[in-house]
Amino acid sequence: MQERLSEIQNQAKEDLAKAESLEEVERVKTKYLGRKAGVINEIVKAIPSLPPEQRANSGKSANKLKQEIGTWIEERKSEFNTSAEVSLTLPSLDVSQPGEHKSYGHRHPIVQTIDEIKGIFKKLCFDIEYGPEVEHEYYNFDALNIPADHPSREDFDTFYLGNPPGPIRAGKRLLRSQTSTVQIRVMEKKKPPIRMIAPGKVFRPDTVDARHASMFHQIEGLMVDEGVSFGDLKYVLTLFAQSYFGQDIKMRFRPSFFPFTEPSAEIDISCSICKGKGCSVCSHSGWVEVLGAGMVDPNVFETVGYDAEKYTGFAFGLGVERLTMLKYGIDNIRLFFENDLRFLSQF
Repeated sequence: MQERLSEIQNQAKEDLAKAESLEEVERVKTKYLGRKAGVINEIVKAIPSLPPEQRANSGKSANKLKQEIGTWIEERKSEFNTSAEVSLTLPSLDVSQPGEHKSYGHRHPIVQTIDEIKGIFKKLCFDIEYGPEVEHEYYNFDALNIPADHPSREDFDTFYLGNPPGPIRAGKRLLRSQTSTVQIRVMEKKKPPIRMIAPGKVFRPDTVDARHASMFHQIEGLMVDEGVSFGDLKYVLTLFAQSYFGQDIKMRFRPSFFPFTEPSAEIDISCSICKGKGCSVCSHSGWVEVLGAGMVDPNVFETVGYDAEKYTGFAFGLGVERLTMLKYGIDNIRLFFENDLRFLSQF
């Protein structure tokens, strides 16, 4: 009997090794462990006919072999199941087919413009400063010498959020309407000399059309030191315009008024679309307004604790969307925010 069990053991191992599928493993299982015609079952049935002194050992050996074969069968099944899972997770690869082009994202044109402008002013030794988009009335208006009755402080020109806890001077909370707020925060913390620009989002409840949006991007600049003049302002802005639009760009400064600068000017450039000949973008004038600038009003210096007799400075502000539209000939600001890949993928 022991010799017969040894033969069955060896034959079972050989049959399982030859099995090439789960179906063949199942057939081996039926052959050796089947209830009706299984080899092991036939051995068990023959044990009572053995001499009494052989029955106990033969029964133990038969049960042990049955368990071993059952373990081998489960291990063999596991090998086929693992192989099937791997084949399902790995895609079929046909090396004779051409490769697939993968589409990669890139920076938004507005971000590209901001980065380009930052790079220009970094070369002029300007620092990059940032501030909160949710601001206080004090930083957005009061500290910038904007009077209480100025139209920009009305609800239809500013997104007010309510009264915050804290100092009374801070006033209401609002979504900043200009990044000039960062200039005040920097001057409160630092003493001159200061050279900085402040890029970021600003918010105004404007009606959305081809040239206006309720959220857009600004870059405000500030330079404060002893002896800073309007000539320095013209020099810095001329260098910027030529770096961004090209050396052949023309500029003109027109007198204007801003509460936080005195004297103030609006800066135009020759239209980059028609090259100054006149088109719909420049209203057929050949010029396009791109900047507002001026010498910092002494009242602003007094608010932040600077000696207005000792220090002078200039400030300027530009709209990022406007500069991007002019440089690339874009005629609708809404294109920047519609997430149309046909438009964005051009930049």
